[in-house]
Amino acid sequence: MNYQYIIYEKSEGVATITLNRPDALNAWSKELAQEFLGAMNDARSDEAVKAVIITGAGDKAFSAGADIKAMKGMTALKARELSNMGYKICNAIETIEKPVIAAINGYALGGGMEVSMACDFRIASDKARMGQTEVNIGLIPGWGGTQRLTRLVGKARAKELVYIGKIINADTAHQWGLVNMIVPAPELMTAARQFAQELANKAPVAVKVAKALIEKGAEIDLESALALEREGFGVVASSEDLQEGVSAFTEKRKPGWKGK
Repeated sequence: MNYQYIIYEKSEGVATITLNRPDALNAWSKELAQEFLGAMNDARSDEAVKAVIITGAGDKAFSAGADIKAMKGMTALKARELSNMGYKICNAIETIEKPVIAAINGYALGGGMEVSMACDFRIASDKARMGQTEVNIGLIPGWGGTQRLTRLVGKARAKELVYIGKIINADTAHQWGLVNMIVPAPELMTAARQFAQELANKAPVAVKVAKALIEKGAEIDLESALALEREGFGVVASSEDLQEGVSAFTEKRKPGWKGK
């Protein structure tokens, strides 16, 4: 597939999707979303891909969110379509059976921040700035911001970001548990690729089941979640990867995972 609004690369088990509208601060358009979902489908089906990185082109923004200019004169129906687009983007990230890393190189605002929160990990440049800024144009988050943000940082801080529309720096985002780590801007992609490579070298079945359990377990009561974990434990224990991992451990060698 020829891409105009993203850059899609695969190397050593890692797929990298770069949102490529730097002149618009990588704001999401319908065309960008379609290309992104196409790349995610490819990464999902490619057994050689073990981890995914999402980042933004240029040095200014991961993504400034949805295209605000397109919201002028928006009807309720069009607004629902826009929200559904964000849902599809975030759902593709959360349901892919592989870890996804957001490499946040600059502004991650509105829908941009919401997309980053759907990722399994967030690595931020020291120049990153994050915020749910929708209230500043008279709107609310519509791509999961009122829900994922609350689960990540708690109700009080989520309300502070959503009600006020403030933008926080990388240090504050890290202190609040919104990002996993901060690195100097020139080192961002190197750090993201190293982290992705580390993930790619882990047992695929174990990572896949662990992701599913964490995502689902966060939405249900503890007793039900623990029951799911026991079932998942049994599934992974029956995998060829476990036998290979045990053999490699006892033989003091690097395991050769089969993903089965």
